Amino acid sequence: MNGIVVVVVAAVVLAAGYLGYGRWLAAKWGVDRDALTPARRMEDGKNFSPASCFTAFSHQFSSICGAGPVTGTIAAMMFGWLPVLLWVLVGGIFFGAVHDFGALYASVKNNGKSLAQLIEKYIGRTGRKLFLLFSWLFTIIVIAAFVDMVAGTFQATFDAAGAVDAAKSYAGGAAGTISILFTFVAIAFGWLNRRFQLSGVREFVLAVVLFVAMFAVGMQFPVYLDKLGWFAVIAVYLLFAAAMPIQTLKQPRDYLTSIMMIVMIVCAVVGIFVLGANGQATMTAPMVVDFGEMAAKGSFVFPLLFVSVACGALSGFHSLVSTNTSSKQVEKEQDMLPVGYGAMVLESFVGVLAIVVAAIMFSDLNTAGTGALNNGVAATPFSIFSQGIARGMTAFGVNQTLATVFMTMCVSALALTSVDAVARIGRLSFQEFFAQTNDALEDEQAELTGAAKVASNTWVATVLTLILGFALAFGGYSNIWPLFGASNQLLGGMTMITLAVFCKCTGRKGFMLYVPVAFLLCSTFTSLVQSTIGCVNALAASGVAVIATSGLQLVFAILLMVLGVIVAYNCLKELFTKEAGSLPDEEPEWTEMGRAHVREQAAASAGTEGAKDVA
Repeated sequence: MNGIVVVVVAAVVLAAGYLGYGRWLAAKWGVDRDALTPARRMEDGKNFSPASCFTAFSHQFSSICGAGPVTGTIAAMMFGWLPVLLWVLVGGIFFGAVHDFGALYASVKNNGKSLAQLIEKYIGRTGRKLFLLFSWLFTIIVIAAFVDMVAGTFQATFDAAGAVDAAKSYAGGAAGTISILFTFVAIAFGWLNRRFQLSGVREFVLAVVLFVAMFAVGMQFPVYLDKLGWFAVIAVYLLFAAAMPIQTLKQPRDYLTSIMMIVMIVCAVVGIFVLGANGQATMTAPMVVDFGEMAAKGSFVFPLLFVSVACGALSGFHSLVSTNTSSKQVEKEQDMLPVGYGAMVLESFVGVLAIVVAAIMFSDLNTAGTGALNNGVAATPFSIFSQGIARGMTAFGVNQTLATVFMTMCVSALALTSVDAVARIGRLSFQEFFAQTNDALEDEQAELTGAAKVASNTWVATVLTLILGFALAFGGYSNIWPLFGASNQLLGGMTMITLAVFCKCTGRKGFMLYVPVAFLLCSTFTSLVQSTIGCVNALAASGVAVIATSGLQLVFAILLMVLGVIVAYNCLKELFTKEAGSLPDEEPEWTEMGRAHVREQAAASAGTEGAKDVA
C-alpha cells in the first residue's frame, strides 16, 4: 500500500468528521454566539485569561498532542497497521473529539468548572473527592512516562572511556539547548505580545524570528547531559511551568509549540508525497497479523490495541486540559468547536502520520531480533517517527542535520508540552482536593488551616506531585505505558458518564455518549486487571529486585481500579436516577477585572454611549 493513499483518505475522513459530526454535535447541544464566556467574565490574571481562537487552539492542541499519538499508535502496530488506522479514525471522530469537545462545552457552560467540580455538581461531593484522588494519581503516571521519554530523547551517548560520542549525541544535545531556550523565549514572547498588543501577522512573524534564532543557537551550542542530568533540568522547568500564571509561560509556549508542530505535520505530508513520487513510500509493515498468534504470546487485541493507541483516538487526560485550562481561555462560545473537537481531529491525523511513517520505515528495521534501526539507534517509536519524517524532509531538499535536529526537537516537544500541562493539572487537582467550595473562583481563596493550608500551597502541591512522578519515572516509560493507557481510557470513560449526566440534567441529548461509555469501561477495567496480574507475576518472579518498579505500579493499578469502580458506579447511578432538565446551566459569574475589561471592550467597539451594561 502506498502511504500517500492512506494519508489522503484519512485526511478526507477526519475533515468530514469535523465538518459533519462535529458541527452536528455543536448544533445539537447549542452554541450561543452572543454569550460572554468565563474567560472574559471571570478574568483574574492567573487562570482565567481570554485568548484568540488560534491561541486557545494552540494551548489545547500542544497540551493534548503528547507522546500518545506517536508512541501509542506505533506500539499498537504489533497487530498490523490497518486495525490501528481504523481505530484512530473511528475513535478520533466518534469517541475522542466528542469527549474533548463535550468536556470543554460543559465547563464553559458552568463558569469554567473543572471536571471534578462538574462531578460534584451532577454526581455529588464524595464522587468529586474520589475523582480528584484518581486524577492526581493519573497525572503522576503521565509525568513519569513523558519525563522518561523526553530525558531519553535528549540524553548523550558516551563511549567506553566515558567521553561524549558527539556524532550520536549531537541531535539530542542541540534539541536540548533549544528546549532550554524555549522556556525563556516563551516568557519574553508573551511579555512582548502583552506589552505591544501583538496579534495576527505581527505575532506570527515574531514567533518565526524567535524560532530561527533558537535553532541557530541550539545547533551551535549543544548541551550534553546524561539521563539523570536531563531529569534535573526538566524538573526545574516543570516546577515553574506548573506554578506560574498561565499567561506568563504556558500560553505563549503553547503558541510557539503549535507553530512548530504544524510545520512538522506539513513536512511529514510533503515528505511522504515526495517519497511516494520517488517510489519510496510503500508501507512494508504487515497490514493485519494473526490475532490468535498474538494472543498465544499474551498480547490480546482487546483491550491492548485500544488502550495502547491512547491519545491518537481517545484520551481521558484531554478532559483535564479542556476543563482545567482551555475553558478558562476560550473567548467565544463558537471557538469551542475548533478548540475542543478540532484539536483532537488534528491529533488523530498526527496518529495517522505516525502509522504511515512507521509502516514505511519497517523495511529499515533490523529483523535479527535486536529491535534496532540499521544505523544503530534504538528503534523506539520516537526514533522511528523522527527519522522517518527527517528522511522525507531530506527528500525535498532540507539539510540532513537540520532535519534531524528539528524532528528531535519536535518529538520531545510532543511530550514536554503535555507534561507541563499535566504537572499544572496535577497541582491543581491536589489543591482542589482541599477546597471548601465548588466555585471555580473560590478554590484558592477558601480559608484553610493547619496541614491542609500547607498542602494546598501552590509550590508545595507542585513539589509533591513532581516528586512522586519522577520517582515512578525510574521504571521506564515502556513499563509504565500499559498502566498509563488503561488509566487514561478509564478517565475518558468517567468523563463520558459525567457528560451524559450533564446532558440529561440540562435537557440536552446525550445518546451519542452511551456506546463510548460502555466500550471504554469494559476495555479499561480489563486492561487494569491484566496490568495487575502482570505486576504480581513480576514480583513473584523477581521479588525485591523489582519492588521499586513493579511494586509501585501494582499499588497504582489497584488504587486506580478501586477508585474507578466507585466513581463509575456513582456516575451511572446518577445517570439513571436524575430527572431530565433538573439542573440548568449556571448563572454567569463575574470578577471585577472581567467586568472592567468587558466594559472597556464594549466602549471601544460601540462607543461610550453604546457600551454594554454588564452590571
